[in-house]
Amino acid sequence: MEESVTILEAIKRDFSCGEIDIRTYSPLALAYIGDAIYDLVIRTIVVERGNTSANKLHKKTVGYVNARIQAQMIEALMDELTEEEAAVYKRGRNAKSYTTAKNASVIEYRKATGFEALCGYLYLTGKQERMLMLIKKAVELVGMKI
Repeated sequence: MEESVTILEAIKRDFSCGEIDIRTYSPLALAYIGDAIYDLVIRTIVVERGNTSANKLHKKTVGYVNARIQAQMIEALMDELTEEEAAVYKRGRNAKSYTTAKNASVIEYRKATGFEALCGYLYLTGKQERMLMLIKKAVELVGMKI
């Protein structure tokens, strides 16, 4: 019987990625990977809920993958976070970014960056179930209908 391996473990194994102390990652590097992981989670949900044209899938997805929504999600989650998770979020939120969102305030963009950093941190530390639980809880708290 084959042992189950996470995609992260398979990537590290198949592409010879070494172990790196997660504390050495910049908050913007965590947000970079967290943005992709959050996007993948939402895209997966959208596709699983209806096989339709790529254009319709994209339009539905961008309603959930944007700085304004992510800022609302992290605000709703703050009481759910551990001290460690809150610290990662704050590092991401306070990171000096040289880009801004098209349709969000600077404050919303920074909160969204913190949310993405948290998602990236949880993914890279192998806590995907915790990440998914937080995303699910945030979707419920914000009242999103994916």
